[in-house]
Amino acid sequence: MRRYVLTGTPGAGKTSILRCLDEFGYGVVEEAATAVITRAQALGDDQPWTRPSFIDEIVALQRQRQLEATGSLQVFDRSPVCTHALTTYLGWPVSPALAAELERITSEGVYERQVFFVRNVGFCEPTAARRISFQESLAFEKIHEESYRAFGYELIDVPASDLAHRVATVSSMIADALPPAPAR
Repeated sequence: MRRYVLTGTPGAGKTSILRCLDEFGYGVVEEAATAVITRAQALGDDQPWTRPSFIDEIVALQRQRQLEATGSLQVFDRSPVCTHALTTYLGWPVSPALAAELERITSEGVYERQVFFVRNVGFCEPTAARRISFQESLAFEKIHEESYRAFGYELIDVPASDLAHRVATVSSMIADALPPAPAR
């Protein structure tokens, strides 16, 4: 099982890349934090990121999705290391649930050590779930880099470009990392 992670600046286009990879037949796993926020907002909680349980809800959904994902190759929109970056950004201590999940993914080698770092495109489009300025997104980008490096991951740069080029960059790097097909 090979599990790759897309990470980077909020609003950089990770979801668009993931959707294209899905169309190409890759197994893809959507971002958990956005799902947690969307679900909470639908229930009337306009700012779920202010709740103490917010991080643990993301961790639980990330773990659930990782365990339910199928296929021999999967691409994830963010990982628990991103949740660590979010915790740092929010100024909160790492919860016991997040610490345990970080330990699990590290000890089990859940994700490939090469992580696709999707660079910002020069702006950050606000959404109901993403209420962050471009300047704030740049600070968040730096924290993501620091978190992944602290956990021993290698960042593979996916520079700002048109969507087709970014998808090709990710797809070709994954294809290059795959073992050769057996001879027939």
